[in-house]
Amino acid sequence: MELNTKQRKFLRARAHPLNVVVTIGAKGLTDPVKEEVELALSVHELIKLKLPADDKAVKQSMLNTLCDELKAMQVQLIGRVGILYRPANTPTIVLP
Repeated sequence: MELNTKQRKFLRARAHPLNVVVTIGAKGLTDPVKEEVELALSVHELIKLKLPADDKAVKQSMLNTLCDELKAMQVQLIGRVGILYRPANTPTIVLP
């Protein structure tokens, strides 16, 4: 499933007041980090990640890897903060 522009805008607005729940350190995407992101997505559906201070292409690659492996969708990447969304089995966030 792909997010359209209206849905992305809606999710960005919902994510604005959220705190970062997972921080990816200098070691990158290790298995424990992936497990934490998986757990956070299963609980919250919409999460913020703090990425390392790398090149934008590296950060984008990390988010793409997470999205592929965890069946999530990237909402936004600004600076060091990424937003991911994955609907739960019984979604609490209803997309427009």
